[in-house]
Amino acid sequence: MTGEIYFSNNYRDLCERNGTGAIGNAQGHFNRCARCTDYVCGRCWNAAQGLCLRCAPDTAAEAMAAQQRGLNDMASQRAYAAGQQAGQGYDPTRPRQLVCPHCRTETHGAGFCSGCGYQLAQSVQCSACSAVVPDGAAFCPGCGTRR
Repeated sequence: MTGEIYFSNNYRDLCERNGTGAIGNAQGHFNRCARCTDYVCGRCWNAAQGLCLRCAPDTAAEAMAAQQRGLNDMASQRAYAAGQQAGQGYDPTRPRQLVCPHCRTETHGAGFCSGCGYQLAQSVQCSACSAVVPDGAAFCPGCGTRR
């Protein structure tokens, strides 16, 4: 480019034939960056630096954006840590039914179906003493803990 705003040849030819001077009028509304030589509008111009915002970003705006990224990162880290703590008590070996065999309601691993109240899969081990609890037993035979 020769340092002027780029318009297609068809538009340039049309302007020259009609004598509208549109290119000259448009150049007054744009600034040319001395670093990258691009023409930018007033919104994309850093007047204090005399450069476009790509070459000289607004420091205050960049600082605020970095602060927001830091806030989001910290919130994400804290939420992740809270999830890790909550996961400490989760036993992945405990049998769970995710769908009720009677009414097909999603149970999300609960002990009872929220749709029909059906008692779902239960652990064969006592949660207190880890003794084997026979099917149908309401209490652990080893320690007496209610199942």
